[in-house]
Amino acid sequence: MSGVIDTDGVCAEWSFPAEPGAVRTARHAVRDTLRTWGLDPLIGDITVLLVSELVTNSLRYASGPIGVRLIRHKAGESIPLLLVEVSDPLPDPPTERVAAPDDEGGRGLQLVAGTARRWGTRRGSTGKTVWFELALTG
Repeated sequence: MSGVIDTDGVCAEWSFPAEPGAVRTARHAVRDTLRTWGLDPLIGDITVLLVSELVTNSLRYASGPIGVRLIRHKAGESIPLLLVEVSDPLPDPPTERVAAPDDEGGRGLQLVAGTARRWGTRRGSTGKTVWFELALTG
């Protein structure tokens, strides 16, 4: 894992190898950063859950490094937000589907769509990014 956390508490990003331990390592990195920024009590659990789901999707379908980035939009914005991005080298966007009760998977994007203020995907020069926003208000 390689990572950068700025000293202003506005942006943090990491790159994880596409290995099974990446999900656990990403959860810990995100949780530690949210604690440092004083956001853990407000949105820690949901952020960690959604990052876990998206990193798991990347591990399942992509074979290259997985990027995670947190961007905190501080006071002064119309609504204080946390933007979370998960990137991988696979260019195909994820497909949101309705999971049957007995399905083992297929709920990650449902969780993101049902919880985040907004979410989406975008293509990059070397893959795609799935992003979501969480409001930082009580």
